[in-house]
This record gives sequence, structure tokens and C-alpha cells, in this order.
Amino acid sequence: MTLITPSAAPAAPAPLPETTATPTDRTATPRHFLMCPPVHFDVVYAINPWMDVTVPVDAGYAVVQWQALKAAYETRGHTVDVISPVPGLPDMVYAANGGVVVGGKALAARFTFPERQPEGEAYEAWLRDAGSARGMTSLGQAVERNEGEGDLLWDGEVMLAGTGFRTTRSAHAEVADKLGVEVLTLELVDPRFYHLDTALAVLSTAGSAPDGGDRAEIAYFPAAFTPESRAVLRERYPDAIEATEADAAVLGLNAVSDGRHVFLTDRATGMHAALRERGYEPVGIDLSELLKGGGSVKCCTLELRPSLHPVPSAAKEA
Repeated sequence: MTLITPSAAPAAPAPLPETTATPTDRTATPRHFLMCPPVHFDVVYAINPWMDVTVPVDAGYAVVQWQALKAAYETRGHTVDVISPVPGLPDMVYAANGGVVVGGKALAARFTFPERQPEGEAYEAWLRDAGSARGMTSLGQAVERNEGEGDLLWDGEVMLAGTGFRTTRSAHAEVADKLGVEVLTLELVDPRFYHLDTALAVLSTAGSAPDGGDRAEIAYFPAAFTPESRAVLRERYPDAIEATEADAAVLGLNAVSDGRHVFLTDRATGMHAALRERGYEPVGIDLSELLKGGGSVKCCTLELRPSLHPVPSAAKEA
């Protein structure tokens, strides 16, 4: 495992040829997600710039929108597990923050703000108990401040790790050690994009591109990052989609991709067009109620990546 810390800005890479993929070139890979219904969703405190306690929230409508996202996943062949929501935890719907799972190893989050800290225990319990029946091994809660897939995005080879607002740099070292992965630190500077998954989306993992290339594909909003982190991203992903301010401002990068379908807010129309040009199929989802809490599609979705080894038959049956 390695912790990669950017230092000096690298030289600008040579531009790649324009992508000419069409939707039929791309293949969707079945995914396994964990979600939490927003039956207790509300905005009763403000811990990010999106939250305004004076704006009413319709939890019933939030549930309807959430159900539409869940159905969009399932109708495209993905498996969705559901964790029971806990009364008094209005942000538990943002399941991505609950932990990170790579190669069957599950590390639960340790939240920054006291209002969300009990969520870490709830997600750890699910990953330990229900996760064991699904071929996952719980590593418990993180010791360092770590807000799960909010700040930890797997590109198939390297864990892209955000810092600056929630997850600490020391948490990146813990993730590298416990999950046995390389970690690339990226620093966020705009409070609107307080988690990495609000400013960057992994569209395809390494080795899954239609042309057989081994480079993962991403989309990101450059202004959300320090100049050093922007330089690192441009070197590693020279053909990335660079989102506009308009799309980033509606959380258009808070997206989930299966390698072909990209699930994202229906408001990010420019991102929809950019995705189609690259051969992806955007799936627009209205999560306007959950946006009031500072989250969208990815925030509601924790990916459960299985072990590289076969799951024992007893666990499969469970």
C-alpha cells in the first residue's frame, strides 16, 4: 500500500485524441449498492453551505425521489441493499458517507460533526452483520476522521482521497494501510464542494474503457481543487471531462456510473451532453429535496465492492 502525496506540479501531458465512443461501445457492469431511505430526512442544523434551516423540507417527497433512484438502479440490473434509518439521524440517507468497501474490506466512517457521528456506528453495525453474509469483512470504524465514499473514490487502481473540509490527511494513510490500496490525496478549497464526491465522479474504472485502455475516466470541476491537485488530476486523467460552474453548482458531479449508465441530477444538462459525447448514457434523477441537505445521487449510494475471492456458499445463501 502507498500514500501518494502531490508536491510540485508535473509537466502538462500531451493531449489525447478526441474520444469517439458511442453508447454501444460501453458495457454496464452490475454493481451492488447500499442505500438508506430518507424517512427521517430534515434540515435541522447547517453543517455545509447547502443547508438552510429556514427552508421547509418535505420528507415524504424525498422518499418518493429516493425510490425513483433505487428503481433506476434496479431496472438496470444493479443490486440494492437497504439499511434501516435511525430516528434522530436526518442525514443518514447520505449512505456514501457511511464507509468505503474495496475488495470485500469494509471500513466504516468516523464523522467530523457531532450531529452525524452516530451514523458511523450504525453503518459499522450493518457492514459487520449484514456485510458478513455478503462476503465482506468489517474492519470496524476508522480511527481518523473519515467520511467514507464522500471523500474516497476508487478508480480501479488508486483511491482518490479528498481532504480540506471533512476527511483528514491522516485518514488517507489509515485507508492505505487498512484497505491495502494506493491513495492519491486531493485537496478541496471551495466550501460548496466539501466532499470529493461533490466535485469529482469516476465514470469508468481502470481497464474498462471501450478501447481497452487501462486508464480510468473521470469528470471533475477544476476550481474546487488547489492548483497542485488540479495539476495532478490533469496529468493522471488528461482526457477527463471538466465540468462547468453551472453543472457543478447543482451537484452534477455527485454521480454514480456503472461504466455505461451515469446516474446524476436531471438539472446538470451540460454534463448530460458531455457524457453523451463520450458514449455514456446519462440517467437524470430529480433529487431536489435531498439537495437541500447538500447531497445528490452519489451521496445516497455506497458501493459494496466484493472480495476478489469467491464468497463461501453459506454466505451466498444468507
